[in-house]
Amino acid sequence: MTASVATAAAMQRLSVAPMMDWTDTHCRVFHRLLAPGARLYTEMVHANAVIHGDRSRLLAMDDIEHPVALQLGGSEPPLLAQAARIGAERGFDEINLNVGCPSDRVQAGRFGACLMREPELVAESVAAMIQAVAGLPKPVPVTVKCRLGVDDETRYEVFRAFIDAVAAAGCRVFVVHARNAWLKGLSPKENREVPPLRYEWAYALKHERPDLTVIVNGGIVAVDAAIEHLSHADGVMLGRAAYHEPYVLHRLDAVLSGTEPKPRAELLRALRPYAEAQLARGMPLKHLTRHVLGLFHGERGGRAFRQILSEGAHRPGADWSLVEAALSATEGSARIAA
Repeated sequence: MTASVATAAAMQRLSVAPMMDWTDTHCRVFHRLLAPGARLYTEMVHANAVIHGDRSRLLAMDDIEHPVALQLGGSEPPLLAQAARIGAERGFDEINLNVGCPSDRVQAGRFGACLMREPELVAESVAAMIQAVAGLPKPVPVTVKCRLGVDDETRYEVFRAFIDAVAAAGCRVFVVHARNAWLKGLSPKENREVPPLRYEWAYALKHERPDLTVIVNGGIVAVDAAIEHLSHADGVMLGRAAYHEPYVLHRLDAVLSGTEPKPRAELLRALRPYAEAQLARGMPLKHLTRHVLGLFHGERGGRAFRQILSEGAHRPGADWSLVEAALSATEGSARIAA
């Protein structure tokens, strides 16, 4: 990997985590309007699906999304290499290997977090992916998203050894979800909440391996907390906070870019041209509005906003006028309260 590739990946101080069944192309377009300076990630896609599946759906991407990373799952280096090259050739700005997902389905396929027990295999996979995208006209970094470890393995030295093995294969950028993954006994939701956060491990990794780009992920829900992480690491990745309370994403991007936050309604109305283009192609409105329901989270009128969209977006013929009705009800509630 060239230095220019690693630098390009490191420039994104803010990124939005891949979330299964959530961060599709419509979600990412909305997040791009909220955070022009963030790096966005696709949902995790298995290498086999990229190679043999419906790429027009699995790898759907709008030009506005850039920079956007394709996250892959898998454990067979040749297949991961082939999928990485396909993703790079389709215009993704980064190929990310997920070795942090703890779900039962992922474990059954021998990929995700269980691979942290096989650093040599992860290193082999990364090396194959880097080789596959080498020489393409557009440099594309291969990065890794991981946990601190699995189950009751709580030795920092083991985590660092994993990172060192993968870094030796050419990976320079690591997104660290700063908690362990429990492979048995916890649901995916519990795995995001129960294992304790150890941000200090990510900080120590950056201190001891300053040539690596270290991005902190896990439990980051507030702007102030994100800014504090940036004093110890190269970047922060927001997960469900960016989805359930998307205005937090916008506020953080505004702080990092030195701009004033925009009103929520203005941000949503910026989505209208994209939404109407999609509606004209036959996309039901519900596929778009499900991603914006949290925009007025905690605000007066937020409940009315969610209710109008939730109840109306699935109806035949629903169009942008429903969004305007939701905004009007929200604004009306705020005026009454004032």
